[in-house]
Amino acid sequence: MNERNALAANATLHCLTGCAIGEILGLMIGTAIGLSTGATIALAVGLAFLFGYALSTVPLVQAGLGFFAALSVVFAADTLSIAVMEIVDNAVMAIIPGAMDAGLVNPIFWLGMMTALSAAFIAAFPVNRYLIDKGKGHALTHRYHAGHDHEGQNHAGHEQRDEQPQRPHDHAAAEHSSPEHSAHDDTAHNHQHGQHGHQH
Repeated sequence: MNERNALAANATLHCLTGCAIGEILGLMIGTAIGLSTGATIALAVGLAFLFGYALSTVPLVQAGLGFFAALSVVFAADTLSIAVMEIVDNAVMAIIPGAMDAGLVNPIFWLGMMTALSAAFIAAFPVNRYLIDKGKGHALTHRYHAGHDHEGQNHAGHEQRDEQPQRPHDHAAAEHSSPEHSAHDDTAHNHQHGQHGHQH
């Protein structure tokens, strides 16, 4: 797998994680409070977008980007991918008999959800690959992460250089040039000069 395919797969899996969390949470809430099927789907889709955006925004904020700036980058990067996922995911769930009406404890629901999410991944992967090829999508967020990592490496390099111990010859040179060493040399020189004069 080349670098762009790997980046597209990672971007698709990233979006899929947020979508899965939002969808399952939305279905659980909708079922618990007795919402209609349409209202439950709407809630699940809304939460899928919310969690999808959140999972992409938090790392950018941690990388030093402002919240609203990060949010604008994420909107541009993830909206199309999440939209494709949600369309395919809900379409597959609607096609599978009984999947939408099955309760959360029914195996049919989880089988349908896994099938729908797998189909959503397959559908969204070429979308993310296309956006990355155009320098859009997760290519935008990748630049910020790469820039943050580069800055961190430079900072670590500066710290290592600052913490390097003084080399022995530098320490010896410092001692040789110290005032105490100079005074000692002057005393020895004067003593030798006095002995020389005494001999004469």
